[in-house]
Amino acid sequence: MSPSLLSRLGAELAGTALLVGIGTGAIVGAVGTGGIPQWQMAIAWFLAVLLPVILFIRISGAHLNPAVTLALALSRRMPRSEAPAYVAAQIAGAFLGSTAVLLSLGDHAHLGATTPSIENLPAVFGAELLFTGALVGSVFVLADARPERGRWCVLLPPAVVGISTFFIGPITGSSLNPARSIAPAVLSGTFTDLWVYLVAVPLAAILVAMLWGRGNDGAPPAAPRTNSGDEGSGGPMGGPKPDGLSARRLP
Repeated sequence: MSPSLLSRLGAELAGTALLVGIGTGAIVGAVGTGGIPQWQMAIAWFLAVLLPVILFIRISGAHLNPAVTLALALSRRMPRSEAPAYVAAQIAGAFLGSTAVLLSLGDHAHLGATTPSIENLPAVFGAELLFTGALVGSVFVLADARPERGRWCVLLPPAVVGISTFFIGPITGSSLNPARSIAPAVLSGTFTDLWVYLVAVPLAAILVAMLWGRGNDGAPPAAPRTNSGDEGSGGPMGGPKPDGLSARRLP
C-alpha cells in the first residue's frame, strides 16, 4: 500500500529540512573554522542530499527540490495535481532547516545564501542551468532504473550536487534548488541576484523534461501504476511504488 499524500508531504518537508540544514550548516559552520577546502564542502553537500534520499525515497520519492518536482510532473512521472503540495512542503522544509542553522550556528555567511561571486551573470545563469539539467537528468535515470540498478542509481543525484558544489560552488554558490536558495535569502535578508537562481533552475527542469520526453519515443512517458491501478507518482524520485525501486513505464 502506497503512503498517503500527507505522509509523503511530511517526508518532503523533513527531507528538505535535513538537506538544507546539513548543506547550509556546513557553509555557516565553516566560517568559525576559517573556511574548509572546497572538496570537503562538496562532500558535505553530497551527504546532505544522500542522507534524506536514503531515508525518504520509499515514502515520497525524495524530490527535496521544487525543480525536481516540476520536471517529474511535466514528464508525467508523478501526478501533476500533487506537485503544488510537494513544492509547498519543500519550501517549508527549507525554511525549517535554515531556521535550525540560524538558531544553532548564528547568522554567519548569510546563512549559506546563494550569491554570485562574479559580475558575469550570464555565466552564473549558464552554470546553474547546466548543472541543474544534469541533476534532473540524474533523477530521471533513477526514476526509470530497473530494480537491479536502482540501488546504485540512488547515488547519482547526490553525486551531481557534490560535483556541482566543487566546480561552480565558488562562483554561483551551486543552488540547483529554488527552496535551498529562497529560505536562507529570506531569513538573512540577502537577495542579491536571487532572480538568477529562480529563473535558471526551473528553466533547466522544464528543458530537461521536454527533451527527455522527446528522447523516449517522441512523447512524455506514461505514468506508472500504483497498487490501486491509478496514476502513480513514479517510483524513486517520483514517489513510492510497490517494489520500492523501479519506475518502469507502461507499454
